[in-house]
Amino acid sequence: MRHRSERIRHKQRLLRQFAAMERRFPSLRRPIRMLLRDGSAFVRLPFAVLLIAGGLLSFLPFLGLWMLPLGVLLLAVDIPALRPTASAAMIRGRRWTSGRLRRLRARQG
Repeated sequence: MRHRSERIRHKQRLLRQFAAMERRFPSLRRPIRMLLRDGSAFVRLPFAVLLIAGGLLSFLPFLGLWMLPLGVLLLAVDIPALRPTASAAMIRGRRWTSGRLRRLRARQG
């Protein structure tokens, strides 16, 4: 029973991170919600694999390294073993970017 409650807790934590991403980037709200629906795993999994492949091919001009973590985040929705690491990485990334933005704003004004 303990494992089930941990899996639920990790999934809720990951979904909270996606909600924070929606608040930060309102234009992404509709695509994120579409991808996170329960019945859209058939779209989410291939899309995640394509993002990871695009991230690995980041040396090409139209692909970027940003695609790799996004693909892993989408995989984490369906693969419980990835959830704790993915949500922790999302939290660290948000903290890092907000700190960088805060320092940049302090220098400008």
